[in-house]
Amino acid sequence: MTFSELEGNVVAWGRNKGILDWTMHFKRKAQFQKTKEEVQELEEAICACNRDEALDAIGDILVTLIMQAVLWDTNLNECLHKAYEEIKDRSGRMVDGVFIKDA
Repeated sequence: MTFSELEGNVVAWGRNKGILDWTMHFKRKAQFQKTKEEVQELEEAICACNRDEALDAIGDILVTLIMQAVLWDTNLNECLHKAYEEIKDRSGRMVDGVFIKDA
């Protein structure tokens, strides 16, 4: 199954569960909270070096981001394209394993 097909399935699931049917502002905030919860689970998986839990958390994060994108009338492809256009020519350096962009 392609990413696009999976994304469509997730959107259909979100509509079926009522995640995408309420007031947009309220739902955006709720999905942001879910994303933070899933990021916390990813941090726990990283600390425990648990690959299975990390994969589950990353997938759950993607689900919450797909919901958030739909609530903003867009999709992950458009968001990723926008981010890539901003970073593609960015310069910087690595410091302790973190990319620090030039001013």
